Amino acid sequence: MKLLDAVALLETIPNSCLYKGQVGTIVEVYEPDVFEVEFCDIKGQTYALKTLSADKLLLLHHSPVSEQEAA
Repeated sequence: MKLLDAVALLETIPNSCLYKGQVGTIVEVYEPDVFEVEFCDIKGQTYALKTLSADKLLLLHHSPVSEQEAA
């Protein structure tokens, strides 16, 4: 995962109003597997900004990917 990738939550984050399946964008990379993710509504307004580890995120793809990229 890298800066500006679209991701989805793999689990609900307690006490944060963030639920499994919500989509966000990586806006900062702190460590190889730690990211700041911004969650915005359909109008582009940010409703949450959360530091999350890669194991809580699913990388989303908007075009075909190779088997190597998908791994």
